[in-house]
Amino acid sequence: MITVFVAGLMVGRTPEYLGKKIGAREIQFASMYFLVTPALVLTGTAAAFATGNDSTALNVGPHGLSEVLYAFTSASNNNGSAFAGITVSTPWWNTALGLCMLLGRFLPIIFVLALAGSLARQQPTPASEGTLPTHRPLFVGMVVGVTVILVALTFLPALALGPLAEGL
Repeated sequence: MITVFVAGLMVGRTPEYLGKKIGAREIQFASMYFLVTPALVLTGTAAAFATGNDSTALNVGPHGLSEVLYAFTSASNNNGSAFAGITVSTPWWNTALGLCMLLGRFLPIIFVLALAGSLARQQPTPASEGTLPTHRPLFVGMVVGVTVILVALTFLPALALGPLAEGL
């Protein structure tokens, strides 16, 4: 959805996908879907450090940040594992990681269903000259490019402070 929207903006036409116009409402749902996990991860990590609960990590410095960041990343992506060295068996950690698991699982479902409902309400739009074909290598390249850029902008600052700083 986001790639189709970006491509539509690049050619100056209203973006279309599967015979449906992609408007502001659809992009809002797609953006919220994309941003749920990073928001949970970064908010949880910040809350752990702000409340002093990062002290359960065995290490300090970049490795300690990596431990906390990984715990919230794993919980928000529905896995729930943690680095060896971090003790997440306190009530604060159980509550915070449990909320991340709950919200990380159900909020994306809600946003995708809302997006599907928004698209289902629309009448089909016939393909025009401005419609981007989604079965060609150009679209595949755009999907890869948009994905890499979005993920890099989302997680690179946190990775630079933790795992990348630790590696240096």
